[in-house]
Amino acid sequence: MQLIGMLDSPYVRRVAVSLRVLGLDFTLDQVSVFRHFDRFAAINPVVKAPSFVTDDGVVLMDSGLILEHIARLAPRSLMPADRASHEVALRQIGLALAGCEKSVSILYERTQRPAEKLHQPWVDRVRGQLLTAYGLLEKEVSPDWFTGEELMQPQITTAVAWRFSQHAVSDVLPAGDFPRLSLLSARAEQLPAFQEFSFG
Repeated sequence: MQLIGMLDSPYVRRVAVSLRVLGLDFTLDQVSVFRHFDRFAAINPVVKAPSFVTDDGVVLMDSGLILEHIARLAPRSLMPADRASHEVALRQIGLALAGCEKSVSILYERTQRPAEKLHQPWVDRVRGQLLTAYGLLEKEVSPDWFTGEELMQPQITTAVAWRFSQHAVSDVLPAGDFPRLSLLSARAEQLPAFQEFSFG
């Protein structure tokens, strides 16, 4: 199995950490959708990171779909078994991914759009969504995360998303306003799977 994409993508890192936590063997090919467009297109013509090549040579894309495939191969699940806990886990993952997505939107506005074409009302709206997502997540995450229990997908996704957002838009998202997420991120980054696939 081969994972394609750069670790500065939280979606690539989310899959890489999950694979390592599950003990599944894979190779990581750090190909950039910006700097290595043609090389990426030769693997996946859509040029979407992450891309994932299965043992049968099927090319998958989108971190959620890749993780769904991985779940069929894994020795254990990264999601809770009971319905109520599963619903909570999905909500936490959704909030983390929403925060991540809005961070990407702001980053692209700043780095890919000419300054004279930046639309401030749109940026303000996205900023509000970003702060709301992480504000809700700050209230919902467990202070016991990363203190010895088996890692699950809500922890992995939350830690990866928060680390990326802090790197990309820390001026919009002051760490001091989110003490629980900041603490959990610091704990996660000390774990072997996160250190192996470190970012920033």
